[in-house]
Amino acid sequence: MKIRIQAEDLSFHYTDEEDNAISPEILKDLSLTLEAGSFVAVLGANGCGKSTFAKHMNGILIPTGGKMLIGEMDTADERYAYDIRQHVGMVFQNPDNQIVATIVEEDVAFGSENLGVPPEEIRQRVDDALKAVDMYAYRMHAPSQLSGGQKQRVAIAGIIAMRPSCIVLDEPTAMLDPKGRQEIMKTIRMLNQEYGITIVLITHYMEEAVQADRVIVMGDGNVLLDDVPEEVFSHVEEMKQAGLDVPQVTELVYELQKSGVQLDSRIITEEACTKALLELFA
Repeated sequence: MKIRIQAEDLSFHYTDEEDNAISPEILKDLSLTLEAGSFVAVLGANGCGKSTFAKHMNGILIPTGGKMLIGEMDTADERYAYDIRQHVGMVFQNPDNQIVATIVEEDVAFGSENLGVPPEEIRQRVDDALKAVDMYAYRMHAPSQLSGGQKQRVAIAGIIAMRPSCIVLDEPTAMLDPKGRQEIMKTIRMLNQEYGITIVLITHYMEEAVQADRVIVMGDGNVLLDDVPEEVFSHVEEMKQAGLDVPQVTELVYELQKSGVQLDSRIITEEACTKALLELFA
């Protein structure tokens, strides 16, 4: 089942036991829609509210104003808590915080077991999920024997086995080396393209954001930019003002433009840049 995720005037601040505000507003009347089957990257400087927004998508946090809707389900309605967490899975920065078992396949089965899935179906789900992330050969290994990238793929497999409509990944490659980051991005793209799973990727790496269909840039609890990667990264000055970098190729094009070279500011890949320069100086 594919579902749309929608924030309507979403606001959030932390409260005490008596619902008194104990923090400034972290999200401020945020409204946006994430279409089913899309691949969205969310960018923003530290403290901009992107992780807080992510935690609203499966009900870890509940709005203090406005609504977060998963399909037709309001995350503030406790009756839907179970269903929402079936539809929206979360993968966090540190895979060690999500791995709970001493054998890989047992860890992948954990979430499905908690959902009450029949044992024979769990077996099939676990096998399918491990094959999807190319970790089936490691199913009897101890997670402690795996690399960071492999652990993160096991954590993703555990979410896949729960058969979610959407996977929200909160900086899943931040603790990985370049090879591990490549492995995770390959897995994410496959899940989106082959399985039709909605992907929401929160990242600090611009080369990861470039691979998304849509990029949302957050700042001060709301949306600063929201468009396809080529358009978002063409706003170099706005990105820098938001405390963010742009892809290296975009930075090169920007500097060349300042020197008088006529190039398309929407160039975001090395291939496109090379082609444009060859055509320019042919």
